[in-house]
Amino acid sequence: MDLRDAAALISDAVPQGAGLWADFGAGDGTFTRALGRVLGPGARIYAVDRDPAALAILERGVENDGVNVIPVATDFARPFDLPGLGGTRLDGMLFANALHFLPHPETVLARLATWLRPGGRVVMVEYDRRAASRWVPYPIPVARLPALAAAAGLSTPVVTATRPSAFGGVLYVAVAERAPDGAA
Repeated sequence: MDLRDAAALISDAVPQGAGLWADFGAGDGTFTRALGRVLGPGARIYAVDRDPAALAILERGVENDGVNVIPVATDFARPFDLPGLGGTRLDGMLFANALHFLPHPETVLARLATWLRPGGRVVMVEYDRRAASRWVPYPIPVARLPALAAAAGLSTPVVTATRPSAFGGVLYVAVAERAPDGAA
């Protein structure tokens, strides 16, 4: 998938306008850069990935994008801190082809969702109707999304885009929001 396709795929799930986001499982940055295109100038994006070499490719790719990308080399499945975040909360999180590597994504998503501001968004790009494989060891079918989101204190997800995957199944984009503080 190229940058233009990735931006088009997530555009209905990501609000336009600068914001503070994190892309978990950023890899070499196709979706990080797409997120930057959708958010526009002034956006700040934490690009979190455990592969420093992939993050180095990402850094070279965003040099001319006008997006402030902060690379963070760590495994997002384990506890860590985002540098400089402090008490600030994120406007959104992107998990593009990342949650399906976790045997228990609800645990990780619940931990990370605490960094979201009330009303902040979680955008997930995953596969429906796909069998497990070494590339997608723990598929997350659309039918599983409501329970996954509820475990993280998020609203019921809404699918904003789908497309057939060249690798089998259907690629989908879903968005959920963090409940306001104090809401049940």
